[in-house]
Amino acid sequence: MKYFGEIGYAITEETVPGVWEPKIVKREYFGDVLKFANRRGTPDEVNDDTEVTNTISIVADPFAYENFQFMAYVTWMGTKWKISRIDVDLPRLNISLGGIYNGVE
Repeated sequence: MKYFGEIGYAITEETVPGVWEPKIVKREYFGDVLKFANRRGTPDEVNDDTEVTNTISIVADPFAYENFQFMAYVTWMGTKWKISRIDVDLPRLNISLGGIYNGVE
């Protein structure tokens, strides 16, 4: 399955002297969905947490290589998903997804 979507990078910036805040930098990428799966939360929770255990492999540009440690989310199927792991496999980055992203916009 092919992938095209937005990846958000949480890069901290100094907003005023001495104050650093995360800023989301959004970039679009092409790639492939290598793994397509779903997992439910543990039974001891009142409401199940939806998680995907998908792996998306993108063709990365120089910005992605230099800043992959700041990747915060991947937009896939209309939802922003947290990134749980990134494997560098030049010229690609293999990104494993987790739960729904609720961080900085």
